[in-house]
Amino acid sequence: MKFQTTTLGIFLVAVTVSGGFYFFKTEPITNYPSSGTDIIAFGDSLVEGVGAADGNDFVALLSKRVGRPIINLGHSGDTTAAGLVRIDQLDAYKPKVVLLLLGGNDYLRKVPISETRKNLAELIQNIQSRGAVVLLLGVRGGILNDRFDSEFEDLRDTYHTAFVPDVLDGLLGDAGLMSDTVHPNTTGHKVIAEKIYPVLMQVLN
Repeated sequence: MKFQTTTLGIFLVAVTVSGGFYFFKTEPITNYPSSGTDIIAFGDSLVEGVGAADGNDFVALLSKRVGRPIINLGHSGDTTAAGLVRIDQLDAYKPKVVLLLLGGNDYLRKVPISETRKNLAELIQNIQSRGAVVLLLGVRGGILNDRFDSEFEDLRDTYHTAFVPDVLDGLLGDAGLMSDTVHPNTTGHKVIAEKIYPVLMQVLN
């Protein structure tokens, strides 16, 4: 299976989020620029917007900010394996960019890391075969020890995806940003949207 890989350019984008700077390095991105038309968010309860007030989940906030609809295909409780089962939901669309956020439930259910990585790789390849850019969103694989960190980076490097590391960084354990132990509240979703926005704009332009 062969995908188009075009260089966006290599530079650093800095954005201020909650008093800190987040830097995102853009690399050659597979399928950029995509001829698709739809922006889609595919994932678990974080994508669905659990914990946020109606219309204030990070997907809805990103949609408002970029001025384009983003189709929300989040499903609470999904593991990476469950994502594979329903990835054909993309058949109804012509994806341009797909925000992919899965893996947190794998950690909670003690799915082996090797299986999580394999499933994510299959999801990325499926999405890329549709001509879309994948914007891979990282999650933590542990509270004290992040077992997923290098796995997500390796997936980014192997499949040339756009990438935002650990979207929950700085949120977990902060009662002002979380609705429960794993789901951000409305303010937390706003922080996630701010992390993703500059990277999303790079692959939409």
